[in-house]
Amino acid sequence: MTGEDALFDLEPNNTTDQDFGALLDRPLEELMAPDWASSLRPVEGELYEALAFVSKQASHGTQVLPAASNLLRAFQRPLADVKVLLLGQDPYPTPGHAVGLSFSVSRETRPIPRSLANIYRELHDDLGLPPRIHGDLTAWSNQGVLLLNRVLSVAAGNAGSHRGKGWEAITTAAVTAVANRTDADGKQKPLVAILWGKDAESVGPLLNGAPSIVSVHPSPLSASRGFFGSKPFSRTNELLAGQGAGPVDWELPVL
Repeated sequence: MTGEDALFDLEPNNTTDQDFGALLDRPLEELMAPDWASSLRPVEGELYEALAFVSKQASHGTQVLPAASNLLRAFQRPLADVKVLLLGQDPYPTPGHAVGLSFSVSRETRPIPRSLANIYRELHDDLGLPPRIHGDLTAWSNQGVLLLNRVLSVAAGNAGSHRGKGWEAITTAAVTAVANRTDADGKQKPLVAILWGKDAESVGPLLNGAPSIVSVHPSPLSASRGFFGSKPFSRTNELLAGQGAGPVDWELPVL
């Protein structure tokens, strides 16, 4: 997401989980799926440094998003299940929006962020699927779409505030891990990367030749300059089929 989504009025969120310090006391295997823990072991030190930064921010009174319980949510499902990487920038800075999956919000969030509304518009134009009133993209995650932000935390109301604080090393390692998976024959596992915006596009060299769909970000400030009409959803399924993988069912459930 980008700062234009922060133009929504900030709202108090008394349910925000600020107990980031507790994450520092837990081993990597308790924070994420086992194969993710194994793959991110080389950057374990950097991960705990990023967690320490977030914990310190929260202890000084900064509202950090998403909640601690969702901070590493993108790594909860197994690395082995990933077939699509959908990379965002950093979490929505509006309290109540960020849920640890790029572009997704909770089912209760109204209105949905404008970047996500533009994604729904393109989904309709591309595949004819009806936009939903909710912004919960968990159904995509459950099918192997890794909804990962380049930076995993943000200070409420301050988009981009946690860039350069250590998360980039973690997500670089994560993208590298996804791209370098192989099957029993040593062949690269199916993967399609959807890269929206300059931050996401920067990981292109890490993809080990996996096909990517690149466009400007779906934010209101850029969507009309190449996001609309890019057909990322149908193109992703075509590229998956070319690798012998099944398609993603992009239709989201109704409430």
